[in-house]
Amino acid sequence: MAEAHQAVAFQFTVTPEGVDFRLSREALKHIYLSGINSWKKRLIRIKNGILRGVYPGSPTSWLVVVMTTLGSSYCNVDISMGLVCFIQRWLPEGCGPYRIPQSRTLLSVAIFSTGVWMMGILFFRQTLKLLLSYHGWMFEMHGQTSHFTKVWATCVRLLSSRRPMLYSFQTSLPKLPVPSVSATIHRYLESVQHLLNDEEYYRMETLAKEFQEKTAPRLQKYLVLKSWWATNYLQPPTHPQVSDWWEEYVYLQGRTPLMVNSNYYVMDLVLVKNTDVQAARLGNIVHAMITYRRKLDREEIKPVMVLGIVPMCSYQMERMFNTTRIPGKDTDVLQHLRDSRHVAVYHKGRFFKLWLYEGSRLLKPRDLEMQFQRILDDPSPPQPGEERLAALTAGGRVEWAQVRQAFFGSGKNKAALDAIERAAFFVALDEESHRYDPEDEASLSLYGKALLHGSCYNRWFDKSFTLIAFKNGQLGLNTEHAWADAPIIGHLWEFVLGTDSFDLGYTETGHCLGKPNPVLAPPQRLQWDIPEQCQAVIESSYQVAKALADDVELYCFRFLPFGKGLIKKCRTSPDAFVQIALQLAHFRDRGKFCLTYEASMTRMFREGRTETVRSCTCESTAFVQAMVQGRHLKADLQDLFRKAAAKHQNMYRLAMTGSGIDRHLFCLYVVSKYLGVSSPFLAEVLSEPWRLSTSQTAQFQIRMFDPNKYPDHLGAGGGFGPVANDGYGVSYMIAGENTIFFHVSSKFSSSETNAQRFGNHIRQALLDIADLFQVPKADS
Repeated sequence: MAEAHQAVAFQFTVTPEGVDFRLSREALKHIYLSGINSWKKRLIRIKNGILRGVYPGSPTSWLVVVMTTLGSSYCNVDISMGLVCFIQRWLPEGCGPYRIPQSRTLLSVAIFSTGVWMMGILFFRQTLKLLLSYHGWMFEMHGQTSHFTKVWATCVRLLSSRRPMLYSFQTSLPKLPVPSVSATIHRYLESVQHLLNDEEYYRMETLAKEFQEKTAPRLQKYLVLKSWWATNYLQPPTHPQVSDWWEEYVYLQGRTPLMVNSNYYVMDLVLVKNTDVQAARLGNIVHAMITYRRKLDREEIKPVMVLGIVPMCSYQMERMFNTTRIPGKDTDVLQHLRDSRHVAVYHKGRFFKLWLYEGSRLLKPRDLEMQFQRILDDPSPPQPGEERLAALTAGGRVEWAQVRQAFFGSGKNKAALDAIERAAFFVALDEESHRYDPEDEASLSLYGKALLHGSCYNRWFDKSFTLIAFKNGQLGLNTEHAWADAPIIGHLWEFVLGTDSFDLGYTETGHCLGKPNPVLAPPQRLQWDIPEQCQAVIESSYQVAKALADDVELYCFRFLPFGKGLIKKCRTSPDAFVQIALQLAHFRDRGKFCLTYEASMTRMFREGRTETVRSCTCESTAFVQAMVQGRHLKADLQDLFRKAAAKHQNMYRLAMTGSGIDRHLFCLYVVSKYLGVSSPFLAEVLSEPWRLSTSQTAQFQIRMFDPNKYPDHLGAGGGFGPVANDGYGVSYMIAGENTIFFHVSSKFSSSETNAQRFGNHIRQALLDIADLFQVPKADS
């Protein structure tokens, strides 16, 4: 095919007369345009690096300082206090541009002004960092802002008034503080006291006291010293490319399958339908994703700001695209590339490489639709071993690392694997259809299961994310967890869905707008040579993954009686309301309390990720026990609930402001391992199972549209597998004034858990708590 030849810059043939070269002008043109595009990106990075480096200053402010200094010298006013003359005396004389006195004066003024300008930038940056270290505003009651906080907010706004780029605030963000050992241990003991009997608590208290007095001081000194050198005490100070401790030990060193155990999923809009055409939906979505990537590369995305004032750390966004987790025998590594011009696509057991650009031009949505449709229409069968190849990424990490080294290190297998691992992201074209049907409760759960694990071989679980397209145009994501946390992929997803719905649009027949370019080269089929020995390992990995997937029970449901609008009438935060309801539901389900994990973020600090909120508190258990007993007056129950909610909100704020429990203990444990120090207290703390793991899905990080004007443009959030074999995983999204989505997971192999049963308990707990405050509810 002529199109295929255009993908090769030149061909040659060895003849008796010599070597005969045949050049392809079209391909050379593409290479030339790609080179131009690459240099443009480099120049943009240089420009952005300069603008980011001088924030909150700007080139304009430098010019103002120079003109002010120069103007004052012409008015015979020396605002430099003799420094300009001092600089002028040190300039070389008698040659070059310095021979003319005016030139020497201008250069001296420029040097002095640049120095003053840079000192001003450093002063304002340090002042902004000092201001951002203040977190007292988080602990003030809503509507009762102190005068000090108002002055603080005004100062922050003044220093950050110039339009920031994505990473402008990075150097102004404070470091994550190292909590004191005594405070961490006190909070830890408080978090477990109601979960242990007297004998167990006394034993744990003894271990904690011994640790605090003997072992902890030495470990804490190393940790504090580390915090002086590193930007975040969870990150090694040796090299910026080394994974932080949390990423390394919690994610990359895990040897169990990523599928279900680590990766999580994200759902599409569930109440609106843009098109039923699978290829068309992908055309718009992929175009929107690469547009987002371009904005990311150019730092044109606004940093997320809490209350529109406090900036959040953006460093996790750097590895959103062009990133793959590479398996290793002992530990994995994250491979991130500066750029990638293609995506890898899976359909009916075949892998394809789909180019995103024609020369330097990003393909239009209609062109991308045509390319995806070509893949859908391709009748070629899978090659031997190709259909279930991706099961290697769903099985054990050691097995995958060994197979990768043995069979994918050279030849066509290496070339094909490189095409996948070096892709911007992975796209899965599924042959089945999924969509939320309000009349069929099971539809949302089936949709979630398809996103969580699919067939165990139609997702590339190592990629930063897999974009999944079902036959009816419904989409979703399966996301690898090591490179970033859920709010980061949520930011991308909000942009993409908003762009798809309100900017790009579709024709009346459901296709992308515009006309396709039929001369584009079709997607390239990847070629494999997979021997039988490798196929046997692929089958083994598939069986491991299938057993894991079949064991997962997932129950997803939409709670309609009320949402955050009516919860606020209870004068509490929606998150605290749901977390206390989860405690009530769990006690009714299991007849006991358990250690509960809720993820909060620490992104108000530089390179911060998450912290744990231990949401099963003494106050929440007191409320739950009073509710279950059924003998208390409504006023007493309301008082107990408010105390539990206040405690939860305070713990959440402490976690967000660097005063959590678990990350500090985790780092002390890592330091103890480096030093060869044994700590029974730390070993026991870090081995405690989280039988209830919870997370709230962030939403409306980007104001792409007015949710009041388009109330049905709601995603259903996402979910994850259970952390403990005999526990529950619960993800929820408070999706508006009148809707909450829940994703509850457990394992069939546990006789103690049942996701649907627990989901029903959650429903009832929410209703029962609302009844305490006589909150009117919509019909279920």
